[in-house]
Amino acid sequence: MNGTMLDETDHNIIQVLCEDARTSLRKISERIGVSLGAVSNRVKKLEERGIIKGYSVLLDHEKIGWELNVVIGLRIQKGRLIEIQEKIAKDNRIYGAYDVTGDFDSMILARAENRKDLDNLSKNVLSIEGVERSVTHLVLNTVKEIPSSIPINKFDK
Repeated sequence: MNGTMLDETDHNIIQVLCEDARTSLRKISERIGVSLGAVSNRVKKLEERGIIKGYSVLLDHEKIGWELNVVIGLRIQKGRLIEIQEKIAKDNRIYGAYDVTGDFDSMILARAENRKDLDNLSKNVLSIEGVERSVTHLVLNTVKEIPSSIPINKFDK
């Protein structure tokens, strides 16, 4: 295997783990029709190569008190992008920070407990020196949100 190229077996293992990261190696082996030893070795190599970066729990954020989901566009002073993004990313409400093309320099994904918490986020985190402009969009309805997924299997016919 070269670079980050995945073969069909790697791809199938990743698909099963994306559906449920707690799936045992034995069950993966049975589902994809490959020996347990091969699955074990493949998973270990995928982890070593950094393709599988970790395993996590998927939460229903509203049920644990994070009622608001926001997408924020930031225009940042020239030459300060990385510095500002690093400062903003330290806040636990921020779960995504991206350099982007278009009207903004950075897009931020964040969650807030309520309007008061969002107000705090806007006034204390998103208005730090170096942020020239911010536009906050409140998510009304989540149609699709998959934190970790793999594109449609190119091996499917």
